[in-house]
Amino acid sequence: MKKRRLVIRSIILLLLGAAVVYTLYQNFTNDTKQKVAVGAQAPDFALVDMQGKKHQLSDYRGQGVFLNFWGTWCPPCKKEMPYINNQYHQYKDKGVQVLTVDIQESELAVNQFAERLKLDFPIMIDTDKEVMNTYGIDPLPATFLIDKNGEVVNYYTGELTEEKVREFMEKIKP
Repeated sequence: MKKRRLVIRSIILLLLGAAVVYTLYQNFTNDTKQKVAVGAQAPDFALVDMQGKKHQLSDYRGQGVFLNFWGTWCPPCKKEMPYINNQYHQYKDKGVQVLTVDIQESELAVNQFAERLKLDFPIMIDTDKEVMNTYGIDPLPATFLIDKNGEVVNYYTGELTEEKVREFMEKIKP
C-alpha cells in the first residue's frame, strides 16, 4: 500500500514538474516578439494624439510615414526628438508624415516632455501597448519607415542622429 502511494505521488509530482517546465519554456520562447517585416504591409492602427485628433495609419496612404515608438524615460529617445521635430518641419510639406507613439505613460508626463522640447508633431500614447505589441517593439526607441503604399521599407532600433532622420525621410518621400 505504501509503495503504491509513493508511485502515485511520484507520478503527480513528475506531471506538475513537467507542467512548470513547459510553462517556463513557453514564456521564454513566446516573449521574443515578431517584428513587422521589411517588405510587409504596416499593420493599421488608430490612436488619438495629445490634441484629441484621431490618427489612423491607413489615412496616410499616398504619403511616407516616419513611425517612431518612444518613452519620456528613455535617454536616446529624448536626444533624437529635436532632430525628428526639425526634419518634420522640413518634410511635412513634401509628403512625409511623422507619427510618434509613446508607450504607456501618462498624458501629463508626455505633455510636459513635449512642451519642454517644443515638439509639435503628432504624439500619441499607446496606453495598453496594443500597437507596440502588434509591431513587435523591443527595445525603445524604434522607428518604422512606411512608404506611400503602406509598406514597411525599413526598421531601425536605437538613437537617431539628425542626418539619419533626414536620410530616412528622403527614403520615404513620395
